[in-house]
Amino acid sequence: MAAAPPPNSPESHTYDADSVVAEVTEPGHDRIGVAVLAHGAGGNRHAVILRVLADELSARGLLVARIDLPYRQRRPKGPPSPSTAAADRAGIVAACETFRLDGVPLIVGGHSYGGRQASMAVAENPDLADGLLLTSYPLHPPGKPDRLRTEHLSSISVPTVIVHGSTDPFATPAELADAVALIPSPTRVVEIEKVGHNLNPDRAPTATVTADAVFDTLMG
Repeated sequence: MAAAPPPNSPESHTYDADSVVAEVTEPGHDRIGVAVLAHGAGGNRHAVILRVLADELSARGLLVARIDLPYRQRRPKGPPSPSTAAADRAGIVAACETFRLDGVPLIVGGHSYGGRQASMAVAENPDLADGLLLTSYPLHPPGKPDRLRTEHLSSISVPTVIVHGSTDPFATPAELADAVALIPSPTRVVEIEKVGHNLNPDRAPTATVTADAVFDTLMG
């Protein structure tokens, strides 16, 4: 029989019901908040970036749900289709409704495509969450800076944290700064030097600096 985890270590279990599929990491003490995080276009709920964020945030008291977006539930590989993006946003909304806890803040977000869809869901429904966490926001396709994904940013009304690698081909730091200026709510950008779109979560201090920003900006 496996030994029980230490009192303050996170515990995880799989949730699969009502069209929501998630890996849920529980804090080892009282829950002080909830984070619902979605994966990037080529990933799933087991993506390394989501796992390291879940471990760090849950160690600080958040229940963290790493969700599979609806397109990933339908097929195990391949990118999302623009025609089903609205369904992916609906999946994020359903996950927020599933994991919301009374009396504590709920943060929604994710990596790349998952974060973009979460930001659009928040722009469409300001009451969806209390804060927004975006890692590697895909401001434009690589090499196509004219195709900006900024139309909804002016409708984001919750505090926002954006974690960005300085060499990310989806946005230069200057391009990201111009886009962030469109967001009317308090927004903090955390730039991680010399990393790209995946944020090197197993080597860079990504999880720690992200969690620090979450608590400074979104958990107040």
